[in-house]
Amino acid sequence: MLDTSARLLRLLSLLQAHREWSGADLADRLGVTPRTIRRDVDRLRELGYPVNASPGTGGGYQLGAGAELPPLLLDDDEAVAVAVGLRTAAGHGIEGIGETSVRALAKLEQVLPNRLRRRVGALNAFTVPMLRGPQPSAVDPAVLTELAHLCRDGERLRFEYRDHEGAATRRSVEPHRLVCSERRWYLVAWDLDREAWRTFRVDRVTPKPPHGPRFTPRTPPAEDLAAYVSRGVSTRAYASQAVIRLLVPLEVAAESISPTAGQLEAAGPDSCLLRTGAGSLDVMVIHVMLMGFEFEVVEPAELVETIRAAHGLLTRCLARAAEPPTHARDGADRTPGTPSGSSAG
Repeated sequence: MLDTSARLLRLLSLLQAHREWSGADLADRLGVTPRTIRRDVDRLRELGYPVNASPGTGGGYQLGAGAELPPLLLDDDEAVAVAVGLRTAAGHGIEGIGETSVRALAKLEQVLPNRLRRRVGALNAFTVPMLRGPQPSAVDPAVLTELAHLCRDGERLRFEYRDHEGAATRRSVEPHRLVCSERRWYLVAWDLDREAWRTFRVDRVTPKPPHGPRFTPRTPPAEDLAAYVSRGVSTRAYASQAVIRLLVPLEVAAESISPTAGQLEAAGPDSCLLRTGAGSLDVMVIHVMLMGFEFEVVEPAELVETIRAAHGLLTRCLARAAEPPTHARDGADRTPGTPSGSSAG
């Protein structure tokens, strides 16, 4: 059994989780009686930690909001992971996160033991982030936190949403999960007005409280929500959709093709399938060609005809490029030394 001081720290660590613990669960975790848990909770309150207790069979203990934060209890690997996460957070789609991360990292490093400070310092000194392409519109961290809390608490969200053309609509949804890609944040939610699951870009969301009421979470639209959002933003959102066989291994294609550009799946050791979308089949040809891999069209058959037409156009352009310019041909028809406009006879 843990001694009193170690047990209090362990109890505080458990209460740092957002969930509510029953007295029986805490007693089981710490190997003590529920009566001991009640005494330990009283000790934590005396130390200034706001521990809330709700009565009844469904009640329990939860760490409340207070003026002072409890100590951050992390093991060595967790501390290094947090430091690395803060170091690499800048530029990943959250407004102001770079400056905030630097401040948080500085505070964390002050309390790290020397052995960990050296590890984190080496990572910071010898790591250079490389971000691909222009960065998207930043997400307000306050909005991100608000959405996360509503997802956690099962509370309806009211917000204004701007589409890609800037038109705004009012929406009321049951938020389910936040999904983040390399460049953007998305909210998966049940749209109450449209009675369907929808995916919203968080940088286009402006919450309009008051929110609520609470709701019973629905069965999500897919087990793999990351794949679900990827299909939505890269394929279902477009008028033209295609399945392409890329003649490279999956891991090679994944280095160049992000989840927001299409979904990849293995199709043998030397090829993979790409499911993607575009505004039209003409744009689809350019989209696939720019990936730089040899490929075969699986579907639709119309895409093959579009590629054939593009091939014909490019072939004619190349043929003209190989011919001498028109003025050079005209000069070649004249007798050498004959002025322009004069007759050879």
